[in-house]
Amino acid sequence: MEWCRETGIRCILNQMDPSRVEVELVRSEEKQWPGWALEAIQVPEAYFARREREWALADRVVVNSEFSRQALLRQGVPSEKLVVVPLCFEREELGDRRWEMGYGKAEGRDQKLEVNSEFQISDFSISAFSPLRVLFLGQVILRKGIQYLLAAARKLERENIHFDVVGPIGISREAMATAPGNVTFHGRTGRDQTADWYRRSHLFVLPTLSDGFAITQLEAMAHGLPVITTPCCGEVVSDGVDGFIIPARDVGALVRTFQRYLAQPDLLPAQSAAARVKAGQFTLGRLAENLRRVEEGLTC
Repeated sequence: MEWCRETGIRCILNQMDPSRVEVELVRSEEKQWPGWALEAIQVPEAYFARREREWALADRVVVNSEFSRQALLRQGVPSEKLVVVPLCFEREELGDRRWEMGYGKAEGRDQKLEVNSEFQISDFSISAFSPLRVLFLGQVILRKGIQYLLAAARKLERENIHFDVVGPIGISREAMATAPGNVTFHGRTGRDQTADWYRRSHLFVLPTLSDGFAITQLEAMAHGLPVITTPCCGEVVSDGVDGFIIPARDVGALVRTFQRYLAQPDLLPAQSAAARVKAGQFTLGRLAENLRRVEEGLTC
């Protein structure tokens, strides 16, 4: 970048995470949840110094979310340098999700059955009445908010809901032992198996405390899963339309949101359809157009 500056070449830097803001956030969680992290986060000061030098040299700094933009503003990056460019997800043809919301036939007419907030999905391996299945897929670490999800699950232990936690485990055995009986840890999974997890689930939850941009929320939506997330991972979910946005670290908000789905199962098919539409908006073509605009802004 220094050579480019000397020779008059414009430089665009892509900053994939919130840098020091994220590290400090994780450190504060480690203090609040002692013994949970497998190892303490260690980032040398030289790393931050190099990032700051890169920001100074860049003509534009591309981030992938408003959350990251605000984080870099707090670290001194001039606002005129910062540009938000969301990422994309090119989905394959996944087929339609077929919801059977406990409806049946009685006396020759449609009649809604009393199912005690149970859900039924006629899709792949799930074909009978089952609990509301919530999927957490990603690194099982403090930064992703797993500690708050487990706390919420504990409050919902008597409800008809189950949480599947899929991904590499980054918390201690002692922390995992605090999980209630409605949580199952499945560990690491291959990319070729993630589609099966989406298909087995009704909802996707991402209670993250810091993500530059979470591709998993787009993957989940492409499979027709409404997403419950926080404002800390990119502007994807439209609150109340294709999922819900809740404050980070808010166990009560998590519990109330899950209870809303349990009490109003009709939310699922409507939000599922909206989620598919939303995922289709984050295309490679849209990403290319956004990057083109960044380039054009440098040549004006």
